[in-house]
Amino acid sequence: QIFYSALNEKGRAGFVMANSASDARYSEREIRKRLVEEKAVDVVVSLSSNFFYTVTLPCTVWFIDKGKQNSARSDFVLFIDAREIFTQIDRTHREFTSKQLEFLANIVRLYRNEDIITRKGSDTLLHKYSIASRYIDIPGLCKKATIDEIRDYEYSLNPGRYVGINQEYTEELNFQEVFLNLVEEFEQLSDESEELKRKISTVSRRISKER
Repeated sequence: QIFYSALNEKGRAGFVMANSASDARYSEREIRKRLVEEKAVDVVVSLSSNFFYTVTLPCTVWFIDKGKQNSARSDFVLFIDAREIFTQIDRTHREFTSKQLEFLANIVRLYRNEDIITRKGSDTLLHKYSIASRYIDIPGLCKKATIDEIRDYEYSLNPGRYVGINQEYTEELNFQEVFLNLVEEFEQLSDESEELKRKISTVSRRISKER
């Protein structure tokens, strides 16, 4: 809210958010409602886990554009589910290649009716998804949702609720690989949980001694 309030009437900003912020109720829901009803939410992108060195959990990026209110896309929000788009660097780290990043940026450009850029070779991906010349919704990847649709979902900003499932991709999934990835993620979360417990225990002991 603080950063949003600091933007001028045409200001743009991107915020990396915990996935829970996209669906949480109570005060978080009211914040999302305000952003949506003021037509400031432009694009929301969900990312896979292990994109940051200090945080292993998946996250969501919210792109805010106060100047969108007077544009042709004022009543829409673009949702992109990019959780399956990444390059594995090592066992615990992932990143976007320049080609992948350009591809995602071009989806946004098409949604905004802007010219695409293909210097990094993203044209092959654009043609693969048949969106080289104009924006279209792609099941499992992107969806141009209306504000009415977002209201129906209690102002959720979780891309997975809107983009649906890519049936072709689902049929080709290597379920063993998916299972192993889930096990790995669970082990990482367990390690982080144990570390947090140790820190809480240490603080608790210090407080007890000071009493």
